[in-house]
Amino acid sequence: MRNLFSVSRPFTTLVVLVSVLSLAAVFLQGCGRRPQGSLSSQLGSMVTIKGSDTMVHLVSIWAEEFMDANPTLQVSVTGGGSGTGIAALINQTTDVAASSRDIKEKEMTIAAERGVQPQEIAVARDGIAVVVNPDNPVTELTMAQLHDLFTGAVKNWKELGGPDKPVLIYSRESSSGTFIFFRETVLNNKDYAPKSRLLPATSTIMEAVSSDLGGIGYVGLGFAKEAKDRVKVVNVKADDASPAITPSEDTVKSGEYAIARPLFFYVSQPVTAPAPEGEDVQADADGVSPQGTQPVVGKPSVNQFIEFCLSEAGQKVVEETGYVSIR
Repeated sequence: MRNLFSVSRPFTTLVVLVSVLSLAAVFLQGCGRRPQGSLSSQLGSMVTIKGSDTMVHLVSIWAEEFMDANPTLQVSVTGGGSGTGIAALINQTTDVAASSRDIKEKEMTIAAERGVQPQEIAVARDGIAVVVNPDNPVTELTMAQLHDLFTGAVKNWKELGGPDKPVLIYSRESSSGTFIFFRETVLNNKDYAPKSRLLPATSTIMEAVSSDLGGIGYVGLGFAKEAKDRVKVVNVKADDASPAITPSEDTVKSGEYAIARPLFFYVSQPVTAPAPEGEDVQADADGVSPQGTQPVVGKPSVNQFIEFCLSEAGQKVVEETGYVSIR
């Protein structure tokens, strides 16, 4: 079974996994053999995780190691952004939402209306690295300069000692937790520059910056380490009089590096009665299931997976993949 249910990459859907199980059941019945356990019991051993693209790499490695140790359990990991994951949790279509930001009050309100109580679990920490093209001579920037760059107040790199090139901002989309965190922490909740290019994934930001001398973007620390030959990480100063700090596991853990945040899992604690067996659940206009539906929570396999992520072995994976352990 393991080869059929390897960790899903972004945009892979659970529908494919359900289809495979259904076909397997039909095949075995056609051969006069019963599958081992019903379809529902097999899906009960499936842990679905959806959300933060920043966390996809880390969670995928966790999933691989967890499945190696627990061959009867399967983990499906997809990205799409923190907001997408939290919406899926509220909509009761995922077991776990991976998020690089705190859940919003509005999301908590909608969750309560739908009979879901999201529970927050910090699983790692991450620094946000500011990246520029390797040929850009700028090596350090203050928080004020970053603010002016990303809000559009600084329009040409020559204003900061760089090349005579227009500044081009590459950012994540607004559904991304990293988009929100960077806006809150660096832009002081102001809007990004009007001509900022909003991209769907961290990898596309790195690709854009690596080929654009005037480009600047932000990515998770783990991604920046993997792409060190393609982009240059800028050191960050709190102000003109402060030392320039390189983002690293040590400076994030010590608090020296300012642009850092926790990474979360959100799981659901249901407070509504399950829908009658066989009843189809229809989403409302917001794409969120109404009250009284069967929540995809409470599975022992979910607890097992989260316990592994928080264990010494799980936190070792955090460090090995370029994130920062919470232990």
